[in-house]
Amino acid sequence: MTKKSKILPLDSTFLISLTIFFFTIHATAKSSIFSENTSPLSLGFKQEKLSHLHFYFHDIASGPNPTSIWVARAPTSNKSPTMFGSVAMIDDALTIGPKRSSKVVGRAQGFYASASQSENALMVTMNLAFTEGKFNGSSLTVVGRNPVVEAVREMPIIGGSGLFRFSRGYVQAKTLRFNATTGDAVVEYNVFVFHY
Repeated sequence: MTKKSKILPLDSTFLISLTIFFFTIHATAKSSIFSENTSPLSLGFKQEKLSHLHFYFHDIASGPNPTSIWVARAPTSNKSPTMFGSVAMIDDALTIGPKRSSKVVGRAQGFYASASQSENALMVTMNLAFTEGKFNGSSLTVVGRNPVVEAVREMPIIGGSGLFRFSRGYVQAKTLRFNATTGDAVVEYNVFVFHY
């Protein structure tokens, strides 16, 4: 006569605990692949430094080859004293001097939009893409509010590429010339940026 082995029923609490344990281990193992701490040195970054860049921004809305064009307007924009709701794309030259014939060191590429119903204030999103000198091929990203009638405006630098990876800082913009008839403007930029 053969003896039958008796299977004992497992406690349901034990099974639930075992399932949660294995799920937690599985989830933890996967999350370590997604994110890990690393040192700036392992990426080749050395000491952080502060640089000051100085150039002129030429916003040209007139003539046969404008560098600033309106691409969108709300139905009410033309009735608004601030052109609220209007959006312009830009590809503006950045030069060493205030004259358009000065040496070009980069381009301001992006857009600005009239973001206030009560004052002339723009929402600016642009890349300052440099084409000369040691920063050739690198760019800074500026996103911020530009109340254009103020003497000096400040906008944050939120990042960059190339030699400006992990950058942060701010720009100060000061209008040198503005032609109300054509919309053309020359703006002096002082840029203060931390980078590696």
